[in-house]
Amino acid sequence: MKTYKTEIYPTQEQIIKLNQTIDVCRFLYNQFISYNKEVYEKEGKFVSGLDFDKYVNNELSVQEGFKWIKKAYGKARKKSIMNAENAFKRFFKELSKFPRFKKKRNQDVSFYAPRNNKGDLLIERHRIKVPFLGWVRLKEKGYLPVKQQAKNITITQKAGRYYISAFLDCDFPYSNNQQKSEGIGIDLGIKEFAFASNGHSFRNINKTPRVRKFEKKLKREQGSLSRKYEFYKKKGGKSAAKERRNLNKNILRVQKLYQRLLTIREAYRQHVVSMMVKTKPSFITTEKLNVKGMMKNRHLAKSVANQGFYDFKQRLLHSCKKFGIELREVDTFYPSSKLCSCCGHKKVNLSLSDRIYKCDNCKVELNRDHNASLNLKQATKYVVLT
Repeated sequence: MKTYKTEIYPTQEQIIKLNQTIDVCRFLYNQFISYNKEVYEKEGKFVSGLDFDKYVNNELSVQEGFKWIKKAYGKARKKSIMNAENAFKRFFKELSKFPRFKKKRNQDVSFYAPRNNKGDLLIERHRIKVPFLGWVRLKEKGYLPVKQQAKNITITQKAGRYYISAFLDCDFPYSNNQQKSEGIGIDLGIKEFAFASNGHSFRNINKTPRVRKFEKKLKREQGSLSRKYEFYKKKGGKSAAKERRNLNKNILRVQKLYQRLLTIREAYRQHVVSMMVKTKPSFITTEKLNVKGMMKNRHLAKSVANQGFYDFKQRLLHSCKKFGIELREVDTFYPSSKLCSCCGHKKVNLSLSDRIYKCDNCKVELNRDHNASLNLKQATKYVVLT
């Protein structure tokens, strides 16, 4: 099984239906949490998702002010209720915190549709057939496997755009019996995003003019949005949030810039993973980073967050599993930067400002990050993740 995600171009009528369904799903998710809190305080019991779905169909949607619930796709409504039930179950098992209400601005609610009939979720080169919506155009023509049927699909909305994730059967065209080269070590950092033991280095994309340009635009739009919220309060009138003075337009501009920056960074991390995997190494060794501890430094917190080390690790893990590459991870306290990759001598007094590693024993000089990547490659104590 494999999931394909791509952007779609729905018509104006389909956009209205999608927005209605997503709004209903958000409402029912929040209603399930609120309803269970009330029932538990009064009767001391928990209402299951199936019982609440019956209550919605037979009682709530019949009431005068809630008949709009029936306009949404039924399977998507039920899925949102079951998602809320799973959130409660995770809370009862102490795997997560108490379920929170979903906000419209977070855009974390999706449209779910399974395959029920033979004609559902058919895929053609330029479109896909979605229940309740009909044929929907695809942005990338030929990206989804043609003449197949997906098991289920999920449609999400981000910054005015719509994306579809199709879950279907797919044969991987990759072989694990390929001839492989020697392993490599990867040292992650902030000054440079990654430095490999084979000599390839990847710069920090957040320092490029393109990303800084979008960050400057984002800062300007955020300032404009903040002024709209506060300007009318200072005059003694209503806030911009209550009068909605072009507020939605400004919010959408901020969301689009956030999404653009997110897409650029994710695409770059995927590019780095592809460059590492295409050399067909026998193993890849990385270091377990204490990202939570690094985020406590207020001077580095933003830079660390923008690098997306966890996302890079997950993409690398997925690619290594697909190509049959062994992914190794050394301990957080492994002194990869302080050890000499030639003689193994440990240099205790090594500051962050020392970008060139100079060994006191064998007098070798090389780039600090390159030395760390070589030590990761030569590490003998590690955990295999694949």
